[in-house]
Amino acid sequence: MKTVKKPSAEQEKIAELTNDLQRTRADFENYRKQMDAQKAQTADFARKETVKKFLPLLDDMERAIASVPDLAPLAKSLEQTTKDLGLEKIESSAGTEFNPDLHDAVMMEGGDGEKEIVSESLRSGYKYGGDVIRPAMVKVKNT
Repeated sequence: MKTVKKPSAEQEKIAELTNDLQRTRADFENYRKQMDAQKAQTADFARKETVKKFLPLLDDMERAIASVPDLAPLAKSLEQTTKDLGLEKIESSAGTEFNPDLHDAVMMEGGDGEKEIVSESLRSGYKYGGDVIRPAMVKVKNT
């Protein structure tokens, strides 16, 4: 029969310190991952807030383009720029099915139907990064 050799005090201390070091490394790696995720979340929030600040300017540009036909070429440039920034306009033209997640109904026109559709778009809505940052303001009617 073989006798089991008991580890010396030094070997036990080395094993204990090795385990402590492994736990510390794992804790640090978890902390680093949390910080990276938090940085990305903060940067995304900052981008969305910055884009929100430009929405009134986009509204003014849309109104100017609508009222001055000579500015029509500017519409294409504006559309391309918003697309390049990742800003997506919410579909809210007349005849679009009303979606309370995308549209903010501020007026209702009567009707006897159960289906709600957009009858007029009063202000454009936008998505950024797949999230609605401002719903479209619309007039809705039942059909």
